[in-house]
Amino acid sequence: MDASLAILNADVVTVDGVRRSDVLVNDGLITAVGPDLSVGSAARTVDAAGRLLCPGFIDLHAHSALRPFDDPLLGAKIGQGFTTELICPDGLGPAPLTDATVDTRRRYLRGLEPSTGAGWDWRSMQSYLDALQVTRPSANMISCVPHSAVRESVMGNANRPPDRREMSAMKDLVAESLSAGARAVSFGMIYAPGLYADTNEILQIADTAAQYGVPLVPHVRNEAAGVIDSISEFVHVCEQTGAHLHVSHVKLVGVPHLLSDLLHTLSSAQDRIRLTCDQYPYGAGSTLLSALLPGYAFDGGPQATLERVRDHAERERMARDMEAGLPNWENLFGACGPENIVITQAGGDRSDAVSKTVAEVAEATGTDPAFAILDLLDHTELDACMIDHYSTEKVVREIFSSSGALVGSDGVFNPHPHPRLYGTAPRVLGRYALREKLITVSEAIRRLSTGPAGVLGLDDRGEIAVGKRADLVLIDPARYVDTATYDEPHQVPPGVELVTVNGITVWDNGSHTGARPGLVSGAQTFAGPAAERR
Repeated sequence: MDASLAILNADVVTVDGVRRSDVLVNDGLITAVGPDLSVGSAARTVDAAGRLLCPGFIDLHAHSALRPFDDPLLGAKIGQGFTTELICPDGLGPAPLTDATVDTRRRYLRGLEPSTGAGWDWRSMQSYLDALQVTRPSANMISCVPHSAVRESVMGNANRPPDRREMSAMKDLVAESLSAGARAVSFGMIYAPGLYADTNEILQIADTAAQYGVPLVPHVRNEAAGVIDSISEFVHVCEQTGAHLHVSHVKLVGVPHLLSDLLHTLSSAQDRIRLTCDQYPYGAGSTLLSALLPGYAFDGGPQATLERVRDHAERERMARDMEAGLPNWENLFGACGPENIVITQAGGDRSDAVSKTVAEVAEATGTDPAFAILDLLDHTELDACMIDHYSTEKVVREIFSSSGALVGSDGVFNPHPHPRLYGTAPRVLGRYALREKLITVSEAIRRLSTGPAGVLGLDDRGEIAVGKRADLVLIDPARYVDTATYDEPHQVPPGVELVTVNGITVWDNGSHTGARPGLVSGAQTFAGPAAERR
């Protein structure tokens, strides 16, 4: 049998185990799998003896919606084996938009998804997906419908429930975006303006998601003391609507004593609804520095937030609430402490703060830590990001081993990023499975590939079988492990010998090939086969 790529003598990983096999690829698809295949002519043959061959990894939580406009190679993700990314999580994304909301959405996202190359000339989800495909990314891209973008398009940044007309318009916009090719609806219940939604609004959106058979993917309202009630809110919504619930980055922020309650909440809900979840394998998060502010700070949009940050009375109020907390508010500042919050991005003239803790910034400026945060947000005009250390490794591993969580990197492309941007997949497969035996290699592939494909309804990938997409990762199990650290995060893992996307080699012996064959789900613009191979 002829092939464009023949991988011979590989240890092929499936959810049922590891078996020695040959794999043939042609025209972007896997054409044969089995031992001692008869190979005719092959454009390339790889002897993979002693190597693990895995289906391409699927990142269920990727902040890469704008990255291809600046860096379509996506080396941080491709270099660890991610071949498909689910973008626009946390209710945050660059589409849909209106002429009235494009500036505020762009401004709000710039700390989390910095981009100088994006044109922002799209408005609908369809036009955004088309623009993304024109960048010819190296990885496949699949989008959520981000609830905050939908709400802002219809209601602006109003802190109130929608009226009947607005609710209908939001549901129509979600349906339009799902029809364009989005495969999930994401919520960010700590991010404006999504945080203003009540349970009824979520339920109405969930009803539309259920009609399209796509999951709800929420960052729940509170991952600290209120985590059980916050997950239960979405469980209730899905009980009422029949929607599939996929909880983003399951964690406990400063409340390890709730571990058994968290695991019980997840397992008991699985008896009543279709529920899955994902986790990044670290005890620290990474998000907008403004997430440290109380919810009322965001009423009216980014400019109103900036005005509050600069107003003496409002500064005093916010600093006081950050120190003392508020009922039902996830206070990350209080849960983590200024010594455990690290600045990863700071715009304007505040690059001096990058890589320092809030406590260090406060000491250097002779300022109280809460006011140091407000000053950074002022000087950067909200263009700042952080890493927040909130949990022990023991709790992270217990959640991972007991919950069955799938994998999402939640990687953010900052100047000093969280190590999960480069290290998520090798930490799961290389460290947790191959070295520490916390889970089996087959279980790691279920969490990285097969399970995520099932969540998104991607029956064309997620396993190595005839007829599936040739999204493949060949690794040396003796070398593959995460090397990215908090101090030195820009570290591609060793041991990744080959990565193919749609049958095209994008990573070869530790380096990106420059190929950009990724496909954007739903995009109507396509660069063509010749462009794929450049």
